[in-house]
This record gives sequence, structure tokens and C-alpha cells, in this order.
Amino acid sequence: MIIDWTNFTPWTALAGGALIGLAAALLFLALGRIAGISGILGSLLEERSAEAGWRVAFLIGLLVAPGVWATVSPGGLPLPAHTVDSPRSWAILTVAGLLVGFGTRLANGCTSGHGVCGLARFSTRSLVAVLCFMGSGMATVFVTRHLTGV
Repeated sequence: MIIDWTNFTPWTALAGGALIGLAAALLFLALGRIAGISGILGSLLEERSAEAGWRVAFLIGLLVAPGVWATVSPGGLPLPAHTVDSPRSWAILTVAGLLVGFGTRLANGCTSGHGVCGLARFSTRSLVAVLCFMGSGMATVFVTRHLTGV
């Protein structure tokens, strides 16, 4: 593995991780809710409840925050201005996205819910889910890069 040291941004990554942790902690302390995105979105789509307000606000915040940061930050976003070119077709990316969605339903949560919030609560179920997520990801990379040559 080769690290691209010119584009390696450990401080912004650390700050982003700290902000994710802070947001998850504040949501838990203020409302007693877990900041798992698939659960927030899934519950919003499945039911009409009094909790729709904070769920919509949380999701809007996820979408609006990068634009706000790009506006107020002197350097803008620390990302390239061009779109990411993928060697994969849209069909493969669509199937991959659907499989991720299926996996989050199967695991009763996504990486943010289990990895950030569940592990912080010492949840055994979340630990198993994260090990499955990571193991599946590693196996997928190994198969696609070393066995299929894609």
C-alpha cells in the first residue's frame, strides 16, 4: 500500500471524526436517540410520528453542512474540485449500493449507528456488526483486486 502523502489530511480527518462523535453524543444526551443514519432515514420513511422534526433537521444538516463549510472556510472543502472517476459501471455501483442498503437492514443499522454509537455504548451486537462490515469490505476488496482483476 502506498500513501499519497501530498493529499493525506490527518488533522481534517481527526476534526471530522471528532465532530461526528460530538453530534452523536449531543443527539444521545438531548433526545436519547442513536445517530445511525439508516435508522433515522428508515424511521422517517416508515412512520409518521412526533419525532419527524428532529429526523428531518438531522438529515438536512448532513446535506447542508458541506456547503456551509465551503462558504465559511478560507480554503473551502479540502477535496478536489472535480468529480470522482470510478472504473466501475453505473450498474455495478447501483448493485453495490443496493447490497449496502440490504446489509444495513439485515444488521439493523449502518456503520454510523453500530460503529460510532454502538461501540461507544459497548454493544456486543454492534461489535459483531462492525466486524462483519469490516470483514466483508476486506474480502470484497481482496476478491475484486486480486482474484477477478477488475
